[in-house]
Amino acid sequence: MEFLIVTILIIIIVIVNNIVDTRRFFEQVNPFLQKFMEKDYEFLLRVKYKDKDLDVNALFSRRIRDGIITAAVLIFLLAVTGYLNYMWAFGACIGGFLVFKSGYTKLKTFYKARLHTMDSMLPYYLKSLEILVQHYTVPVALSRSIDTAPEIFRPGLRKLVARIDEGDASIQPYIDFANEYPVRDSMRMMRLLYRLGLGSNQDKHEQIMMFSKTVSSLQNKAREQKYKDRLESMEKRTMIMLFVTGGGVLLVLFMSMSVMMGI
Repeated sequence: MEFLIVTILIIIIVIVNNIVDTRRFFEQVNPFLQKFMEKDYEFLLRVKYKDKDLDVNALFSRRIRDGIITAAVLIFLLAVTGYLNYMWAFGACIGGFLVFKSGYTKLKTFYKARLHTMDSMLPYYLKSLEILVQHYTVPVALSRSIDTAPEIFRPGLRKLVARIDEGDASIQPYIDFANEYPVRDSMRMMRLLYRLGLGSNQDKHEQIMMFSKTVSSLQNKAREQKYKDRLESMEKRTMIMLFVTGGGVLLVLFMSMSVMMGI
């Protein structure tokens, strides 16, 4: 145990005084560390930071560095306070792992929240678009809808309208928009919208009616999902309260047993 304490102290001194370039060290061991990178980590980074230049490897190395430093600091603090043993050292390592995973967890939470926001807003945006389509062509309706569309859809709509204005009359711009916002029925709605833009004036009324029915169905699903989310939120809060209470009791018992047994 004394050897472990001395090792941690040496590591902290080396890092604080920049005796060893930690950035260079992590770059050298990066090929090995890549095996621990989550499969969708880069995708989640691209979703959050969009077109910004990202060094995925550097960001991942920073997560590993933060996890190691956290574990080392926790072990050092336990050693100073006299509570260090193998069990608490293992707990400190778990704390470091949680810090390492927190960067990925935050990205995952952001992505899920973004999907939920898009899923709840898309039916209402399509409803406003339906009104515009009754008076204008689909490209013009899309262009006019940008200013009143939810903020989250505006970048994708600008790209869609720009590609149509450049002369791309294929379905691909609509498909790319659906891929950028992969929520419930987005692909089907974009296909319907594309067909609506191709239809003749005689068929337009029937296609608008089909589009309108589909949008109404999506709105009903969104309302049902909103009600379901509220119920699940209440259930989660109740479960969290129970777990926190139970966990607190177990922690107190564990600490009491550790003191009594002199661990």
